Amino acid sequence: MFPDSGNPPGHKPQGTWPSFSGIPTKLTVRMPKSDRPQTFTRNFRWRRPAGQAQEPATVEVVGTFTKWQKVPLVYDDPGQIWQLTLRDLPVNRTHHYMLLVDGKPVRDEQCDGLAIPRTAQEAHYQLMTPRGPRVLMLFAQTK
Repeated sequence: MFPDSGNPPGHKPQGTWPSFSGIPTKLTVRMPKSDRPQTFTRNFRWRRPAGQAQEPATVEVVGTFTKWQKVPLVYDDPGQIWQLTLRDLPVNRTHHYMLLVDGKPVRDEQCDGLAIPRTAQEAHYQLMTPRGPRVLMLFAQTK
């Protein structure tokens, strides 16, 4: 029915094919799931809590996905929020991270949970809680 495109079995052919109405239709080809990069994008946001008089000088994120190197969030003056978008984070694992406000760890209300620090780097950035020292967790799962 369709001309042989030379694609391996199981792959949809690329190109323009006649539709049943006679109007050419462009086929969309998706990469097989196994060929897609296994990464995701995460938006980090932090807003000054009510009652805190002054904006901090810096807000940063550190974690397993940055090899514990500080990455600054950018202040958006109209929205009065600090934000950062990190791309290409590895999936199918749990990442540990911390938000640092003027160098001090703070709770991220968008985190997926809390974990006990496992390494010296994590212990360096730990947050003290009523249940002991903790770091933030980010579950990176594919959908």
